Amino acid sequence: MGACLTRGYASHPPLHPTNTLPYSGSKAVEKNTTNFEDILQVIVGASALSVPVAFSEESWDLSHTLPLANVVLLVVLSLLFINLYSFQSIFQGKIRHRIRLFIFRTLLDYGITLCVVFVVLFAIDRMPIMEEPIVGFKRMIILSFPASMGAVVVDSLDKE
Repeated sequence: MGACLTRGYASHPPLHPTNTLPYSGSKAVEKNTTNFEDILQVIVGASALSVPVAFSEESWDLSHTLPLANVVLLVVLSLLFINLYSFQSIFQGKIRHRIRLFIFRTLLDYGITLCVVFVVLFAIDRMPIMEEPIVGFKRMIILSFPASMGAVVVDSLDKE
């Protein structure tokens, strides 16, 4: 508390020792771990943005017409967004000694997002995995684009 008062922030949380701004990074990331709470946050965030889009007929139709190159571009954009957001918000730009964790968290967030989208599409009977696997795959990728954004944003919220 004394450190806060000396900097004139009587009501703000203590400062992180290596930063002059209030620390908001995940304690799990600070310790180079991923915990169950992180996974639940990704599931909640992915669900929050995949459910509304999953019920739209436009997204179902788009999976029939979108070229494969555009689907690959959506994957790249999703991973890029996850990387940029987690680099700034979760890792606070400090990944030099945590590259493996950074890559792991990116792949974990996107993998969980794909699973959530698959379950949502399967639950509403819009996942033609056996009848039309390419369409099902495209549908998952299309819905994973907004869902991955929600997943990484909610994952960055620190409740500790």
